[in-house]
Amino acid sequence: MALVVVTGGVGFIGYHVTRALAMRGDRVVVADDFSDAPYPRASKRKNAADLMTQLPGVRIVEACVTDREAMAPLITGANVVVHLAGLAGVRPSFADPARYARVNVEGTAVVQDLALKAGVQRFLFASSSSVYGNTTPLPAREDAPAVDPQSPYAATKRAAELAALALSRKAPSMPCTALRFFTVYGPRQRPEMAITLFTRAAIEGRPIVMFGDGSMRRDFTHVDDIVRGVIATIDGAQSGFREYNLGSGTPVRLDFLVELIGRTAGVRPDVRRDSVPLGDVNATFADITRARDELKWQPRVPLEEGLRTVVDWVRAS
Repeated sequence: MALVVVTGGVGFIGYHVTRALAMRGDRVVVADDFSDAPYPRASKRKNAADLMTQLPGVRIVEACVTDREAMAPLITGANVVVHLAGLAGVRPSFADPARYARVNVEGTAVVQDLALKAGVQRFLFASSSSVYGNTTPLPAREDAPAVDPQSPYAATKRAAELAALALSRKAPSMPCTALRFFTVYGPRQRPEMAITLFTRAAIEGRPIVMFGDGSMRRDFTHVDDIVRGVIATIDGAQSGFREYNLGSGTPVRLDFLVELIGRTAGVRPDVRRDSVPLGDVNATFADITRARDELKWQPRVPLEEGLRTVVDWVRAS
């Protein structure tokens, strides 16, 4: 039985990872600052309450990853650190880039440094497909250039990777893994993300606002596949620093996504168009060869099946 610290463990992905780890028998300590944006505080409180009700062995501590004194005792004695805490969202990052840099870059460095000092066996953290920008050839490979970020959020995720790479040289035998998540969706997703936003609007009979002409493509990845990728990394990552794409490997156009959501929900969506916001990339498309070959991981949830879980969750909530 491993002791696993999950930062950001009551957020969207964090909730599902925490639940899966506890259900397989790991002892889990969650560190989360319960900040209100971009993932709503009320949703975090609900996630925490659900975890403690369903899995009373999970320990949840309110702490910020940039606070060394608060984080150090939580990491001491841990076997694994899964660092998911951070500020997500391309568009909000333009409004407060310094906050994004502090939490995403400094927070990652603090947690990794504490993990190294505590002798943690494995450290893995959430990166993003956003690091590839618009200039990386698609499908994006982990060894392709990622030097043209389109938003402060993307820049902070890439900077966190580079800082982690440099710091990992202090302990080359410890696996240090950056997981580049590709447009994760599923129950408990952030409310402003496209799939949840579109699904809720369709079910409630409100217009769906789609940016651009519908030709933007996204590599939508169900949260269950992401959870399996995290666990595969915990169990199978090799020594040293390594990046892995976790995506579906099957990008879809936004106009097709809207059509599929309507079909799944049994409604005809009312679509309105708006201009593409600053920072949005043209397409995301993961080459998942490395994760498949080295972690023995591949996605299992087709988009149609995944959308059904979102429709059911939106209706239930």
